[in-house]
Amino acid sequence: MAVQQAPDGGSQGQDVVDSEVVEEGGSRDGQDSVTDMVEQPAKVMRIGTMIRTLLEEVKSAPLDDPSRTRLRDIHAGAVEELKSGLSEELAEELERLSEPFTSDEVPSDAELRIAQAQLVGWLEGLFQGIQTALFAQQMAARAQLEQMRRALPGADRAAAQAPQRGSGMYL
Repeated sequence: MAVQQAPDGGSQGQDVVDSEVVEEGGSRDGQDSVTDMVEQPAKVMRIGTMIRTLLEEVKSAPLDDPSRTRLRDIHAGAVEELKSGLSEELAEELERLSEPFTSDEVPSDAELRIAQAQLVGWLEGLFQGIQTALFAQQMAARAQLEQMRRALPGADRAAAQAPQRGSGMYL
């Protein structure tokens, strides 16, 4: 957003604001923001919570072969479900990072812990990216609003006439 001098060359301190508006969730350079890349955020959060809980379970107790086989299947299913809630780009990244287990072999406890921890770490990075993007959008919107307020006719006079209030007791 650019603020320009009034077209009449006015020395009154009035500025004109370009009509460029940053759309919610979008970015100026044409790239998708992280918030746009998560198509089903509630689903991704639920699966992330489930994966974290499973990781804690894997850490806390030794597992027998049927349990490890079941966890391997849950891990593979969770990755597939996550991919359905993400954009194509993030789904491809998740696919590259999540090494599938061999279908015939029962994974060890350590392999399960590593796979679960890797998935939890990836999800935490995704969530941090979303939080950062939302914060940046809030700050950009706040700056844009403040700039628009300053550009309104008479905004400088209203600011000058604002009563100065001292600190005092409420009564």
